[in-house]
Amino acid sequence: MKIYGDSISGNCLKVRWTADFLGLKYDWIETDILKGESRTPAYLAINPAGQAPAVILDDGRPLAQSNAIILHFAEGSSLIPADAYDRAKMLEWMFWEQYSHEPYVAVARFHVKYLGKPVEDLEPRLVERGGNALQRMELGLAGSPFLVGDSLTLADVALVAYTRVCHEGGFSLDPYPAVKAWVARVEAALGIR
Repeated sequence: MKIYGDSISGNCLKVRWTADFLGLKYDWIETDILKGESRTPAYLAINPAGQAPAVILDDGRPLAQSNAIILHFAEGSSLIPADAYDRAKMLEWMFWEQYSHEPYVAVARFHVKYLGKPVEDLEPRLVERGGNALQRMELGLAGSPFLVGDSLTLADVALVAYTRVCHEGGFSLDPYPAVKAWVARVEAALGIR
């Protein structure tokens, strides 16, 4: 299997972390999005959306979108709850991550860390919604070690990717002690720093 990913991207890293956690064998093909490597004709043949990550499965079929990829990888594993309701709650968090977390927390990080924009120049709505996302996670983690019950699921993998580096976009986890503790638990479970 081949994984095309950019090591600065949380969306790409969650694919790597899931593959590593599950002991899958793969070749990592570094794809620098800042240099436009996901927009070349060869890459667009793999993923016409021109986004990283993308994978070529062992049987030659391509698959894109980080959460779709990690769901495919984790089929039948402990990362997907057996209980239908818990599985739906995991998916609820994963859909929310791409709509209400990543567009704010990750975008702020990209503007600050990679485009050099001062935090104070970020669009106020971006900062507000990023803070709202972290607050939503704080509430979701009240009394629970992971987002869905007592064990690591793909919801945790999906959401830790950008939450753990939110300070690079001007956000602090200090007001969110449950999120801060959760990040440490998920990093330990996945063996990441």
